[in-house]
Amino acid sequence: MPLFDTYIIVDWSAARTPKTGRDSIWICRLGPAGETVVNPPTRRLARETLGEMLAEATASGDRVVAGFDFPFGYPAGFAARLGLAGMPWRAVWDEIARLLEDDEDNRNNRFEVAARLNERVSGSLFPFWGCPAHLAGQFLGTRHHRGHTAGEALQERRLIDEWMVGAQPCWKLAYTGSVGSQVLTGLPIVRALRDDRRWTGYARIWPFETGFGLADDTRIVFAEVWPSWWKECAKLGMPRDKAQVRTVARIFAANDRAGTLASWFSPDIGDLDARRIVEEEAWTLGVMEPRPRKPPKQPRSAA
Repeated sequence: MPLFDTYIIVDWSAARTPKTGRDSIWICRLGPAGETVVNPPTRRLARETLGEMLAEATASGDRVVAGFDFPFGYPAGFAARLGLAGMPWRAVWDEIARLLEDDEDNRNNRFEVAARLNERVSGSLFPFWGCPAHLAGQFLGTRHHRGHTAGEALQERRLIDEWMVGAQPCWKLAYTGSVGSQVLTGLPIVRALRDDRRWTGYARIWPFETGFGLADDTRIVFAEVWPSWWKECAKLGMPRDKAQVRTVARIFAANDRAGTLASWFSPDIGDLDARRIVEEEAWTLGVMEPRPRKPPKQPRSAA
């Protein structure tokens, strides 16, 4: 019997103005009533749309897995460097939600937030980086600070990032693959959905609130995903973001029907630090083994 009835996959965007089409928010819901694909122009509308989808599923008694394409955690030690108390992942989520301002037209202060966090962590340009030149200052720069190689305790990548060759670090806020801005604007949305009083009693964040597994009473599961882990089916439409969310929703549903999805919630992490993952860094649902790295090119020998 499948674990879930409804599969929701979200491709996020940190756009500063309302935007549709390429590099915007795409949501695919695959469930008993078929497939729904929406492209809300703002994060405010995306949150409302996702809330409606979860409300409909809850009213029908459906179990839901909702995957978001940005990291749910930062490298271990971030909460401590900020001086936050309590469970590290939740403390960071609460702090970002407190600091971030994101209005109905997508105007937001994410670069200001990153600068304030850098000031608290290091008093310098570390660890967040990347911003428009006119927003650069004492605590946030346009270029990589190279601080991770200078003995700083905070790592550039999480444990799961080392498995996902090609994944960008969560500190990167601008330029190609700037997942850091998606984290800052996305975590407050997932937090709000998780804490919605209509279903808070049986909604959980994987693996932070579940460990590597799922409780029987969990009916809504929020998890991070990385659509690029799979090859999207181009036949499912353009732009690529749309094809990706449709592809991943179908992959989730197919694996659930085959009985293999359950194993995704209990990956074999070998000798990695499970506590570090469950309390701070998170894991990416569906990543069951490291992706092999391409061997370095060998220099051509002289003829």
